[in-house]
Amino acid sequence: MIPNPLRDPRDRRLPRVPQPCALVVFGITGDLARKKLLPAVYDLANRGLLPTNFALLGLARRDWGDTEFAELAREAARKNARTPWREEVWDRLAASVHFVPGSFDDDNAFDELAGALQELEGSHGIGGNAAFYLSIPPAMFPVVLKQMQRTGMAESTPGRWRRVVVEKPFGEDLASSRELNALVDSVFSAEDVFRIDHYLGKETVQNLLALRFANTLFEPIWNGHNVDSVQITMAEDVGIGGRAGFYEKTGAARDVLQNHLLQLLALTAMEEPVEFSAEEIRTEKLKVLRAVSLPGDLGTFAVRGQYEPGWLAGERVQGYREEDGVDAESTTETYAAVRLGVETRRWAGVPFYLRTGKRLPRRVTEIALVFKRAPHLPFADTDTEELGNNQLVVRVQPDEGVTLKFGSKVPGSVMEVRDVSMDFLYGEQFTESSPEAYERLLLDVLLGDATLFPRNAEVEASWAVIDPLEEFWSGTAPHPYRAGEWGPRAAEEMLAAEGRRWRRP
Repeated sequence: MIPNPLRDPRDRRLPRVPQPCALVVFGITGDLARKKLLPAVYDLANRGLLPTNFALLGLARRDWGDTEFAELAREAARKNARTPWREEVWDRLAASVHFVPGSFDDDNAFDELAGALQELEGSHGIGGNAAFYLSIPPAMFPVVLKQMQRTGMAESTPGRWRRVVVEKPFGEDLASSRELNALVDSVFSAEDVFRIDHYLGKETVQNLLALRFANTLFEPIWNGHNVDSVQITMAEDVGIGGRAGFYEKTGAARDVLQNHLLQLLALTAMEEPVEFSAEEIRTEKLKVLRAVSLPGDLGTFAVRGQYEPGWLAGERVQGYREEDGVDAESTTETYAAVRLGVETRRWAGVPFYLRTGKRLPRRVTEIALVFKRAPHLPFADTDTEELGNNQLVVRVQPDEGVTLKFGSKVPGSVMEVRDVSMDFLYGEQFTESSPEAYERLLLDVLLGDATLFPRNAEVEASWAVIDPLEEFWSGTAPHPYRAGEWGPRAAEEMLAAEGRRWRRP
């Protein structure tokens, strides 16, 4: 019998569509669900990537019925959707939207939710498949997970899958992350747990792998023989918004450094996987994370800061301690920068500079490989005064793309060499716009594709890097910096100590 070629997963003519299933969101009335998850569900439906037999269930502490919830979901999706709004798409989706009121410690609410899932097997033909998204504070994870275990909702059986999506942060330190991982793994099997880091869903992050391993141009020079240093920056121009309660307990290092930036470092420094599969990519990333070394002099090479009042985009903004809900004597950092090493043959001796901060001049995330200068220049010193290091910059957001910076002669009668840039922009090269990170990641969860999701070993390896930093910073005050600046002076001095300086994104 000749197999149907359209059923071959390698065939690109038809998109991957999940099996019939339900998506259950705990905390569905929160910011994350309204701004990211509900729009992502609509966008997937609009692109024809959801199965015909699909249901969306929400549980939250609201005295609503399906009609009121469907209206909130519609407004959230319409306001934040990436793709054009089509009423007929939403009407089809709304017919499968259900809401269960109740708190997370309410046994009756979870019994009702379990019953609703069972009913949907007959009414909507979801086949018993369900993904559970924990869009809730980490402190509530144990309560919800134990309720799911009690009601049997977490049990995968032959022919029926159950998966759970866990939002960051994955614990507060190594010990708490191990406790959380043990709890999650006691309720769900390891392959059914999806720890979400939305940065890994961004197209440009995935393009980093294509850039390196689909070309012969870059990989031969992607090493310590040619690279002087690597700078990974995640800058935000906003403050903490209404997240004071979360941020006061967390800070910039736990919020961003532990997950987003260390994952970007792992993808930058990893070796080529033997195949493009979830297991092989995670294996190579884990090798990098376990090879990360901290500097001996943390006083010089680990800096944290806190923004003070200043000017940003022509407007006066308040300092962190003036934000609603923040302690007037708070020592929580809103900026963190550190110099790390990767103790492998490829990267030995190359410093990796990571920095993240709020109330910086602009919103940007980028990975910059700064190459060594040529060992000899046959030009006069005056000819190359404005020539810097060659750089390869992967811009994750915004203006997603890649920039190559190199020296070129300035037109004229004299030899003058100056830096120029060669740019590749996603928005100009491709007619199809990039999907939102949550759009891609939700689809992967429903498909069971764990390529872009870190496993617990990666989380624990990341905490092993962050915990010594937090211990060193404990009891110290962060360096102040004005809102609208690129961080505290100590961060500039950190690079200057080794004859380098931060890139200006």
